[in-house]
Amino acid sequence: MNLILGILVPPLGVFLTYGIGPTLFINIGLTLLGWIPGSIHAVWAIAKQNENSV
Repeated sequence: MNLILGILVPPLGVFLTYGIGPTLFINIGLTLLGWIPGSIHAVWAIAKQNENSV
């Protein structure tokens, strides 16, 4: 579910995965530059978190 949110609303997906922190602020900045950079970063960050938890 977080991955889908990371594609549609990048900061929300990152927030639900990491909470408030540097990753969220980086994603907000990238999303302000454009939806595609924000989505790419969100998918990467969520996948990385899922990889570390398995």
